[in-house]
Amino acid sequence: MSGTSALPGVRVAVVGSGPAGAFAAAQLLATPGAAIEVHVFDRLPTPWGLVRAGVAPDHPKIKSVTRVFERNALLPGFHLHGNVHVGRDVSHDELVGHFHAVLYATGAPDDRRLGVPGEELAGSHSATEFVGWYNGHPDVAGAHFDLSARRAVVVGNGNVALDVVRMLALDTDELARTDIADAALDALAASRVEEIVVLGRRGPADAAFTTPELRELGRIADCEVVVDPADLAADAVGGTGGSFGPRVADNLEVLAEYAARRPAGTRRRIVLRFRVFPVELTGTGRVTGVRLGHNELVGPAGGPSVPVPTGRLSVVDAGLVLRSIGYVGRAVPGVPFDAATGRIDNVRGRVRDPVSGTPLPGVYTAGWIKRGPSGVIGTNKKCAQETVSLLVEDLVAGRLHGRSPDPAERLLDRLGRRGVEVVSREGWSAIDAHERALGEPLSRPRVKLVHLDALLSRAAAGTGVPAVGEGGSATDD
Repeated sequence: MSGTSALPGVRVAVVGSGPAGAFAAAQLLATPGAAIEVHVFDRLPTPWGLVRAGVAPDHPKIKSVTRVFERNALLPGFHLHGNVHVGRDVSHDELVGHFHAVLYATGAPDDRRLGVPGEELAGSHSATEFVGWYNGHPDVAGAHFDLSARRAVVVGNGNVALDVVRMLALDTDELARTDIADAALDALAASRVEEIVVLGRRGPADAAFTTPELRELGRIADCEVVVDPADLAADAVGGTGGSFGPRVADNLEVLAEYAARRPAGTRRRIVLRFRVFPVELTGTGRVTGVRLGHNELVGPAGGPSVPVPTGRLSVVDAGLVLRSIGYVGRAVPGVPFDAATGRIDNVRGRVRDPVSGTPLPGVYTAGWIKRGPSGVIGTNKKCAQETVSLLVEDLVAGRLHGRSPDPAERLLDRLGRRGVEVVSREGWSAIDAHERALGEPLSRPRVKLVHLDALLSRAAAGTGVPAVGEGGSATDD
């Protein structure tokens, strides 16, 4: 990166403060020989994206990456602008006009749908909504999940599906020591769910969950995991003809352990089913069951197996259905977007013109909105490094948009005139300190403020700036 010392005063806008955005900001600030100023925008008043609002409350070690993010946020040149919705409160063109480069790290916030009759019934929800609810995401702070039925169904075979299963199965005494949202804790404490059925349309070898998460199910107190031994027969496993990598082999070993266990008569149980898929959610007004299609796995010897419907149908009664079958990115007005893949149109992080295929000067992307919803938190670090290296390469080569941008303060003034309550780093610090103080006497890491007005009021109190509309609901305080 030689030559960057001749480029002082460079300003970069990073849109999204989740892992990809936070890693990108840190790497930009650490660029050798360059004085890069980073302005991180997020539509929520709180930073760190899915680490705060997506990681399960009972996985605090994963959340500990925020300590690194917090240290980076104290570095000179870091600026946080929370509660700013890019594409609504401020346009892409305005960002381009005030920054030398703009890097989008907005994730994949939308869930995929089943596309079956009955999906709109009450009691049918996305895992995204459920995860946001128990994690205190302001978008779903007022959501309601009916947990009065004996059986719930979770559709999907990834780690998010297993997170949802654990939340439904865990004893709330254990959850009460976490940062779970209070409303979710109360609702789960009153839950009458006794059985959680997990559906996968392929065989066990094709499941996307990882072994530690699968094994964790077997450690839940007063809960048994049920696997049909028939699902582990050679023609029912799936994969590539029995040639499995370490993760799949470990998963199959754990599943075999579950299949060999005798019924224990526990208070709750988790049933892992494979080669089944929803064809309809049944019920009048609300979900009462799921009509299932059954698959068989076919394919060439030694090659990948493909699930093929057999025509056999069955029904499982359920009062709650949560789908966890994947995520897609959301377009930002003015930024090229590939609707087929659900990603910003890019090559290795350089956003490109969809017509000419050439990079748009000064526009970049990182994280799930760049590559799709895959990998773990650490995967976003390498992804962000790739993008930032290209951004700095373009900076040194003079390939950014070539204009002298307007001062960032002018944009912030404009946002204030529009009535946008921008949450600064100091505002977030006030929210953070307040939540931690609420949690301390309860031996909890924090008690989250989950309503937008309470978050904005606390941020304003911490910076001495009155919040617009202050005096609204204070139930979070």
